[in-house]
Amino acid sequence: MAARNRSKPTGFCVTTFAMSYDRDLVPAPGAHLLTGLKDLDATIDESTLRPGWEDPRTGVAIVDLEIDGEPYPVSGRNALKRAIADWKAAGYDVKVGLELEGYVLEPTFADDGRPEPSGWQRFQNQRSMVYGTGPLGDPSGLLDEIWWTADRCGFSLESMNIEFDESQVELTLEHDDALQAVDDAFLFRVLAREVAIHHGLDFTFLGRPFPELSGSGVHINFSLVDEHGNNAMSDPNAPSGLSTLARHCLAGLVHHHRGLTALCAPTINAYRRLQPASLSGVWANWGVDHRNAANRVPAHATDAMRIENRLGDGSMNLYTGVAAVLQAARLGTLEQLDPGPPITTDGFEDGGTTSVRCADNLGDALADLEADTTLAAAVGQELVDNFVFNKGVEVERFEGDVTGDELTEFERSMYLPYH
Repeated sequence: MAARNRSKPTGFCVTTFAMSYDRDLVPAPGAHLLTGLKDLDATIDESTLRPGWEDPRTGVAIVDLEIDGEPYPVSGRNALKRAIADWKAAGYDVKVGLELEGYVLEPTFADDGRPEPSGWQRFQNQRSMVYGTGPLGDPSGLLDEIWWTADRCGFSLESMNIEFDESQVELTLEHDDALQAVDDAFLFRVLAREVAIHHGLDFTFLGRPFPELSGSGVHINFSLVDEHGNNAMSDPNAPSGLSTLARHCLAGLVHHHRGLTALCAPTINAYRRLQPASLSGVWANWGVDHRNAANRVPAHATDAMRIENRLGDGSMNLYTGVAAVLQAARLGTLEQLDPGPPITTDGFEDGGTTSVRCADNLGDALADLEADTTLAAAVGQELVDNFVFNKGVEVERFEGDVTGDELTEFERSMYLPYH
């Protein structure tokens, strides 16, 4: 969009909020499929304008969505703004840091000699090592180009390294004000894939694109700052260094764990990852420096105290997922909930002191979200109704088994091209 037009709204069809991956349209609430496919007004948020990564003549920005002159209630970014405002009304500013995980992909070719790829496989690199960097971890040079491109475009990356499995990468952005942090992560995820495509490769953030290998998550780290600029989650004199506010936040996340699941893990494929012994936050629990806990807090963090929610994966709408996590934590403070003791067992096959775990399939997770009416209202009932309808159609259309050793055709065609 040219700079001279950036304050003028552009119309987009609202019914894109009722569209499946294969562009089938369904009458989802709030998407106006049966009432004229009306317009959304999209206005550039000028604070998000930054240099583009494809061409120096192009800028990239986020837009605010309105309908009938009001913020569109189904928009994930608007839901995040509401969550931030709710915390602000309680006296706190929200800081967020996001950790993204994904796999580098390379094309495969058919035996018939056609030049176009017939599919995609994990990038082959037998020298890959956990936490590796440099040419041994990335002989293609892709990660270096992603880093320098992101830096040129104004993104603040904290780290980038090989994760557990071959060609699995962790990309961590620096923490920032919540809206800025999620805007950056949303755009950075697009940047990473488009830089990969220019390399003749691809990048997938899907929860578990290779069933025999580790899943990939999105870890949502957040902290709260009081009116004096202090970390309100820290109390050096309290057990584990956690303030009463932080304990209530943990309790909200534990209490609403099942309701959160669908919003943080919104695909059929996500439930390949959400299994015991997968370090993925299956159980409704919390722990101190414990990677098998759904909600992890650092040890001896003092001013760096934060909560890391480990439930979601890269198919998540980042705005919606972060909004849901912040609202679940806030509900814990409103209800003065207690999180119980932290997990101290290994956590591979059980949740420690809890037997409550997330659903093991998307259909049941959607039912849990609908049943958690308090969380749905906090996140936004219109958004939740639209989400549940759209994802319910997805569940109805799926005819397969996600316990097998290979992706189903549904997962390959519906998810892999987009995540």
